[in-house]
Amino acid sequence: QVTLVESGGGLVQAGGSLRLSCSASGRTFSSYAVGWFRQAQGKGREFVASVTRSEGKTFYANSVKGRFTISRDNAENTVYLQMNSLKPEDTAVYYCVADAKMFVTNTPDYWGQGTQVTVSS
Repeated sequence: QVTLVESGGGLVQAGGSLRLSCSASGRTFSSYAVGWFRQAQGKGREFVASVTRSEGKTFYANSVKGRFTISRDNAENTVYLQMNSLKPEDTAVYYCVADAKMFVTNTPDYWGQGTQVTVSS
């Protein structure tokens, strides 16, 4: 069982930066692939970024590639999402996820409660 708690969301102007954090409970955090999804109002959830459980290989949605960076600290049971050059279309609720499979899939095993990110133009 893994409990995920996100923090770091807020309101920022376009072009600004935010860093999201996700703190995970449990002693087996390193055995999970972790990542982030987001959901804008009136739209479905979409994949943002992920990092594998062992090699630390990262994956990004095309819409955020080059602007967002995902990282994990297994000693602190935490995953981060550094978001730079934010755009109004990045406005969404961001969810941290953990997946017991080698990669984060479209059906992760665990979800956080979400944190709101709002980018003003």
